[in-house]
Parts: sequence; C-alpha cells; structure tokens
Amino acid sequence: MSQVTTEPARAPFRLHRRFDRLGRLYGDAALERLSRAHVLVIGLGGVGSFAVEALARSGVGRLTLVDFDRVCVTNTNRQLQALSVNVAKRKADVLAERAQLIDPRLQVQALPLFYGAPTANRILRSDVDFAIDATDNVTAKCHLLAECRARGLRVVTTLGSAGRTDPLAVTTSDLAKTKGDVLAADVRRVLRHEHGFPMRGSFGVRAVWSTEPARDPSPLAYDGDEGFHCVCPGGKNEHHSCEERVLVRGSASFVTGTFGLVAASVVVNAIARGEVPIP
Repeated sequence: MSQVTTEPARAPFRLHRRFDRLGRLYGDAALERLSRAHVLVIGLGGVGSFAVEALARSGVGRLTLVDFDRVCVTNTNRQLQALSVNVAKRKADVLAERAQLIDPRLQVQALPLFYGAPTANRILRSDVDFAIDATDNVTAKCHLLAECRARGLRVVTTLGSAGRTDPLAVTTSDLAKTKGDVLAADVRRVLRHEHGFPMRGSFGVRAVWSTEPARDPSPLAYDGDEGFHCVCPGGKNEHHSCEERVLVRGSASFVTGTFGLVAASVVVNAIARGEVPIP
C-alpha cells in the first residue's frame, strides 16, 4: 500500500496531500516548521478572519483566535464567518470551527475575550511563536504591542483598512514609518508617550497599512434623521457600541481581506524561512 494518503489522522505532513501545493512552493523543511508553529490572532473581523483563513490553509499547526464579539448582519460584506446561519454566534467559535474544517489536524483554541490588561496574561502565552494584531481599539492595540515587545513576541499589526477601495495600495513597513493613517498616528503617539517606544527611529514592529487616503462615509437613506443605528446582536457593552463611534466608515472585503492576507504572509514567510525559532 502506498504511504501517500489523504487521511489526516495518519499522514505525516510531508506526504499529506492537503498541503501538496504549498509544499511544492516552500519545501519540506518549511512545512515542517509551519506544522509546529503556534500563531495568535487577536481581532477576527474583516482583517483578522482573512488572516486566519490564510494561516489555516498554510499548514500552521496551532492557532489561538481571540475576539469577544458576536457575528452581526452588518459584518456580511467583509467577514468570512458572517453567514446568515452564524448571526449572533461568537466570532471566535465560528471561525475556529471553519479553520478545523479546512485542516482537521489543526489545533485551534477560541478565546471569546476582549484583549486588555486584565486578559493579557491569559492570551499572550509563552508558547506563542507569532502574533497578528487585527484589533481596532487604540488602547488595546497599544497595550498589545507594548506587551509583545516586553515579552519578545514577534507581532505584525494591521492599521486602518476602512474607507478604502484600492487593495493595490496595501503595503508594509515599520510602524514608525507609516503615513496618512489616523489610527497609526494615534497608536504611535500612545506608544511613545505611554509605553516608552522611541521618539525617533524604528519601532521594530511590522505594520500593514494603505497609502490610499480614507474616504468619509456616505449617508444612507434608511439612517433617516437619526443617523447610524447599531443592530449588533450583543448590543451596547463596555467594549463596544457602534452608536458611540465618532465615525462609522464603509469598508470592502477586497481591501480588508487584503490586509489580513498580507499580515498572514508576513507570518508564514518568516516561519518558512526559519526567521522565527520554532521549538
């Protein structure tokens, strides 16, 4: 009997047909490193969900997925887990299930938590090899990046993807070198003044961002005189309320998804090239 098999419970990674095309691109040694890697993704929206998809389809052996939120019907245009049958379900749980359907051998943990100082130790485990920050809360993002630096954890952060229509404008650089991104400017200011990041020079944090200026949202007829109305299944809570946002920008899956795919590429390529020590 041939040793080449499609049975996930028995196939060694290098003979496993599920990642045959990836293996032909990167080679056996890279796939072996990816199969032992543990990647953390915080924020599972229009950016994070696509990052998870790419990681699961790239043979990463272990994922931890973090998001406190539930699927809302308004997520449909940009989030992979936003199917009609999933509305009101926890994003982390639904996306973890999807990832395991992609690769049944994948070890995946869903943590329905809001990242912050009270939850940092539970989320930032010592066995994580690389983190993707796909959060959009400035306080949480800055705390996460500062903690990753303090713990020596490699991290790639994603910045403003909303209000943009050109996926070809997405690029990467050190966080200190981004331009024209309001979120990035706020994050840099907080990191410098509250977390001890250098006032000049690089931060040592890879960022995914867009050179395209963000456009203001267009008013919609059903908003009426009352403006934007939140329909999130969780309603208002201490971490989230659409109606309390200063501005709710529009978004497109082909831009937010590009952010997530680029972030995943940073992680996969670093691991495949052996730039990240994998136990």
